[in-house]
Amino acid sequence: GTPKGVAVEHRQAAAFLSGMQGQFPLTEEDIIVLKSSFSFDASIWQLFWWTMSGASVYLLPAGWEKDPVRMIEAFASEKVTTAHFIPAMVNSFLDALETEPAETRTRLGRTLTRVFAGGEALSPLTAARFAGLLPETVLIHGYGPTEATVDAAFYVCDRKRDSGRTRLPIGKPVPGARLYVLDSGGTIQPAGVAGELYIAGTGVARGYLNRPELTEERFLNDPFYPGERMYQTGDIARWTEDGLVEWLGRSDGQVKVRGYRIEPGEIEAAIRRIDGIREAAVTARTEHGETALYAYIEGRESDDVRAELATRLPAYMMPAQFIKMTEWPVTPSGKLDRRALPAPDGAADRQAYTAPRNVTEMKLCALWEE
Repeated sequence: GTPKGVAVEHRQAAAFLSGMQGQFPLTEEDIIVLKSSFSFDASIWQLFWWTMSGASVYLLPAGWEKDPVRMIEAFASEKVTTAHFIPAMVNSFLDALETEPAETRTRLGRTLTRVFAGGEALSPLTAARFAGLLPETVLIHGYGPTEATVDAAFYVCDRKRDSGRTRLPIGKPVPGARLYVLDSGGTIQPAGVAGELYIAGTGVARGYLNRPELTEERFLNDPFYPGERMYQTGDIARWTEDGLVEWLGRSDGQVKVRGYRIEPGEIEAAIRRIDGIREAAVTARTEHGETALYAYIEGRESDDVRAELATRLPAYMMPAQFIKMTEWPVTPSGKLDRRALPAPDGAADRQAYTAPRNVTEMKLCALWEE
């Protein structure tokens, strides 16, 4: 398909960074770690926020962002105060931290002031685990599409307050941003009532690069502030009684896997272009806090499809498992019933990746990498 590049202007990035500094002020004692790819919008504040306060930036060596043990060592030795993780990586980081001596955890907790977790939903269980291992470090749940310039809302996690929650809120708008929860007719929804989330204010980007029709579809006139625009996120949300926004899911088929926004339909289209494929469907399932893609195919062996698909798609869009189908479940109207697709058989695909789960496995991986 056509890339959906977002055109973000300097003034929007500057407004966001000013808001960050006002909400979570840095000082000249702070050190931000730059560990995100430049193609990931979180790199914007990692690259530039420190320049507003006389703070410093530490450039994590390439590849270390996938190695929690090295990250822990680097954070402790460089006295990093501010970091960002995708929630899935938070769990890997905590797994490694649990194997470290208590002295290392204490030393890290003294210097690591705040951690931002964004890119996908952060679970209350992960937040509680984080608080148990790093009680002095503030964990901040961030939300925002690139179209609204990195983050549009933040929620500071609190172990006691969050203990009974089934999902963490995405919080309150950042300075300069406005969040609307609207029904299909554009009416503002009261607290507790779900609707589609729209973002307005200083962070709304120019639009999609060379995609005027898509820009017109998603960047709309703000009916509450004439002359301004708002972005239609496609997310379903609601306000809580205590003035926070709670994210409930997507209004379309788009899913997030390890921070990447993915349209399963794009993967299905790529599979169908493979010779011998009669039908294909791709779904996302979440188990044990991890979201993964699963492909259902008819007409070819899974190993052959995997090998050919790997030449057409980036690694993050590759399904974790391929399930061969001979009969497809359908709804009464004859459409594919995705909810009735069989669950993966539990035996992970041989080529699916399992991250190192403890120090021994990390050392073995390091040896094989050498």
